[in-house]
Amino acid sequence: MNLFAIVLLLLGAFIAVLAGIGMLSFSTPYARFHAAGKATPVAFLAVALGASTEVGWGGATTLAVASAALVLTLPVGVHLLFRATHGVTSNDHLCEDALAPEERGTEGRST
Repeated sequence: MNLFAIVLLLLGAFIAVLAGIGMLSFSTPYARFHAAGKATPVAFLAVALGASTEVGWGGATTLAVASAALVLTLPVGVHLLFRATHGVTSNDHLCEDALAPEERGTEGRST
């Protein structure tokens, strides 16, 4: 294994550990989602880039497709988790709740 791959694998692992520490140490679910949602794709991209230098063209192509899928879908997934969490938790810690008027307006409608 070359030095470039080792450095990228260790960098990705370090970023993933930082994301885990952030998820354990932050007090609100929003901050936890933010820590996981921002660091996870960066960690995966670093590990995938490091691994792609060692696995050949076929493996590198697979890692590139997986990386593209992760980068395209993770922001939407985290946003949906934010919205779901907002709907079921107490939001006393928010100074201004911008979603409250929208949620009140949709309560009476049937879809």
